[in-house]
Amino acid sequence: MNYAATLAVMVVLAFCFPLTLRLGAGFGVSETISISVLGALLTFALALYLVRWQVGRHQHALLNLEKARAQILADPENPRSYFVGGEHLGALLLRLDRRREAAEVIDRYARLGGARESEIVALQEALSRAQRRQRRAQGREA
Repeated sequence: MNYAATLAVMVVLAFCFPLTLRLGAGFGVSETISISVLGALLTFALALYLVRWQVGRHQHALLNLEKARAQILADPENPRSYFVGGEHLGALLLRLDRRREAAEVIDRYARLGGARESEIVALQEALSRAQRRQRRAQGREA
């Protein structure tokens, strides 16, 4: 949904809310119950939107993951094959919480002749941060 559509929905809701309260009062429903029901519906709609957004982001990340893997299979010696949409496959795997796969990809990338040292260092730092977060989380669980 774009900005204009979001704004239109907000305007409609702003006008419908007082009308819904009056309509409910006309049928003998108290204002408190009407507000509670509308709040519950709004919470449900927001939760539905957030879940759909997260699923969409995850599906997009998985599509990028498949694209990167296909690129690497097609040309494994090209360092640019490890990038999809400006994001490195290792970073994408870390975002998907696949640290073991990310470590393997980063190691393979580091062994390539044309790989940039700064990119390798940044990826290794991201991997070590993810591993530290995992160890801290496991320490709290124990």
